[in-house]
Amino acid sequence: MNASPCLVTVMLLIFEWTHGESVTQTEGQVTISEGSFLTINCTYSSSGYPNLFWYVQYPGEGPQLLLKAMKANDIGSEKGFEAIYKKETTSFHLEKTSVQESDSAVYYCALSDTVAETAGGAEHKH
Repeated sequence: MNASPCLVTVMLLIFEWTHGESVTQTEGQVTISEGSFLTINCTYSSSGYPNLFWYVQYPGEGPQLLLKAMKANDIGSEKGFEAIYKKETTSFHLEKTSVQESDSAVYYCALSDTVAETAGGAEHKH
């Protein structure tokens, strides 16, 4: 009996926008058993009602959009992942009920404030 469970490694990074808005998420590397429940915490700080995003970057690939929510109480859902835009707790936690080895990746929580983007004279850094 040398069948060991597959492990899923998830890298978590902070991804921030300008204009004083920011998101904070769980930092560091998480390794969990395949089939386990995954939660990656993400809270945001914004004076407006930002659009919220989760990006995923698989090994050897560039970041790609995983899911998004454009207003409070929206539920983003893709590939078994789900995140609920909770304005009252300023959170957008990413969850998956049963992770697979193929979910090993870097996950980024991001926001884009539509109020700041449409305000006159808003600067965008490249």
